[in-house]
Amino acid sequence: MAKVRTEDFTLVTNNAVGFRRLFRHEAIHPSLVILMPNTMPSVQRAWFSAALDSIGDRDLVNRVIGVNLRGETSVIREYEFG
Repeated sequence: MAKVRTEDFTLVTNNAVGFRRLFRHEAIHPSLVILMPNTMPSVQRAWFSAALDSIGDRDLVNRVIGVNLRGETSVIREYEFG
């Protein structure tokens, strides 16, 4: 977390439980993008692309972007966390 904090990185992971636990203890964090676990790299790339499209160039301080699949459609959920 120290590197994420000092470098102002947005963290992208598919380990929602582990990183929500870490980010919960941060008063301010740059942001977290969670790609729900999937073993298919092509699906992971599609989810990440959908997340980037949703984010654009907005400031995401203390925001979480969650990306999942519902049928054939990427579902993006954004919420405050921190």
